[in-house]
Amino acid sequence: MTQEAATTARLMTAAKEALETYHDVHVDDDGALTFRHSEVPCAVQAMQLAEGLTVLSLTCVVAWDLPASEELAQSVAERAGQGLFGTLGVVRTERGMDVTLRYAFPAEGMAPAPLGTLMMLVVATASQLRAELLESEDTAS
Repeated sequence: MTQEAATTARLMTAAKEALETYHDVHVDDDGALTFRHSEVPCAVQAMQLAEGLTVLSLTCVVAWDLPASEELAQSVAERAGQGLFGTLGVVRTERGMDVTLRYAFPAEGMAPAPLGTLMMLVVATASQLRAELLESEDTAS
């Protein structure tokens, strides 16, 4: 096993341990961790960006197949500027719009408790945003 593989494996083990305090965590065939926070599916991966810099990448699918509208895209853009943990993205598909929240951070050496707290801040933000988006869609229809 290479040093990079060993480092990312240790980091994924720490992330799994931290997340299992809060959620049922599944290890996918590719090694990614997946879980759901409320109705928000999330995935965690580890990667080495440079020697000595290994990061965890947490992706949450906030909402999907929302009706495509400039108002929604603008609302997400405004929310992105409010200092969230992570980067909000809007993807236009043939079925409408999908909204994701992504957060990558160096996590080597973090103990499970602070690592879990940091990831829960991100996924709680994703869940809150999902509730707000779905509520605004309900009031718009």
